[in-house]
Amino acid sequence: MKLVILDRDGVINADSDAYIKSPTEWVPISGSLEAIASLTNAGMTVAVATNQSGLARGLFDIDMLNRIHGLMVERVGAVGGRIDAIAFCPHGPDAGCGCRKPAPGLLLALAKRFGVSLVDVPVVGDSVRDLEAAASVGARPILVRSGKGRLAATRLPAHLAGVLVVDDLESAVAAILP
Repeated sequence: MKLVILDRDGVINADSDAYIKSPTEWVPISGSLEAIASLTNAGMTVAVATNQSGLARGLFDIDMLNRIHGLMVERVGAVGGRIDAIAFCPHGPDAGCGCRKPAPGLLLALAKRFGVSLVDVPVVGDSVRDLEAAASVGARPILVRSGKGRLAATRLPAHLAGVLVVDDLESAVAAILP
């Protein structure tokens, strides 16, 4: 099995500083759904790992998050793709949990679920914390310039200097697929 892990906001859908609080606010980035379909059609297992501190902040509840994710899965499916798992951190930034990226908990949970090593698994994100989580487990971090990625690309720490930086998920998938 070949696993690919994607961040959600800023990679699959447009990000918002006000948070994505309902399905009506979830808007896919152009080409992202088709990019996931390309991964699916190439036999890849696609998982999403996403920080969702809006839960801890009381901006939405778990039922609403499930509705948002249901819409995402449905929209991906409508173009022939599949999301095999979604892992999310419900905690706020100061919770000190092990699952909020840059901590590796979400990635480790996905590896355990699928029974795979994370070494060289592509992890696509739009923030330094996404890349740091990937690097900490030996995965292959890929930064997209969509979402907050354009700014993140200008602020990469030295230990992430050689990471692949691409325009969007379509470009990341082109680099991932043989």
